[in-house]
Amino acid sequence: MRFNRMLLSVTLVVVALVIQVSVLARLHLPGAVPDLVLLTVLALALVYGHVGGALIGFGAGLLSDLAPPADHAAGRYALVLCVVGYLAGLARPENGRLKSATGPMVVVVAAAIGSTVLYAGVGALVGDTAARHVGLNNLLITAALYDLLLAPFVVPVLMALARRAENDPLSDGGTASKAADVSSGWLSSGTGLRIGSQRSGLRVKAAKARVARAGRIKGVKRL
Repeated sequence: MRFNRMLLSVTLVVVALVIQVSVLARLHLPGAVPDLVLLTVLALALVYGHVGGALIGFGAGLLSDLAPPADHAAGRYALVLCVVGYLAGLARPENGRLKSATGPMVVVVAAAIGSTVLYAGVGALVGDTAARHVGLNNLLITAALYDLLLAPFVVPVLMALARRAENDPLSDGGTASKAADVSSGWLSSGTGLRIGSQRSGLRVKAAKARVARAGRIKGVKRL
């Protein structure tokens, strides 16, 4: 990955991990805990693709494994987020534009459920049966619910930051011109608002309406 991608990714992952450990983990919510690190990996994977998503997921997972209070074997969550980041990156559209929030929401739910199942499966292989005692079904439902509620406030913002870093004049030429802001679809979904070049279309339509109105007025005067 280019330097700007690496710098932004490391910064976002570290900030997300600090908030995860110091705030979200202390909420004592029933069931699972909102996974801000997972949402960060998903947002970056939807911009950078499957290779970048796998690398970012592995790094974020490894930091989560080492961050206190770690109660599991190092590398366990790194494996989970590496797989999740890779699969989420495959959902990135080729033109870089997400037309609605449906796709990212599906990715968030699938990632929340998949990461919980994979984490519990890897734990079962190494003898960790904590998920069985807590209740896997309860963890799946609460993990999907919490991440889905948190995602609209996190994912589009991080995607916009990632796209802005891609549009850096010092980055490789042509990347910014080929890909639109992937967060625009999420931010505009369901609001009825239009973003970007569609404003000019509205102006053209308004101008045509004024011309047509003027023509009708002149026709009335001639009569």
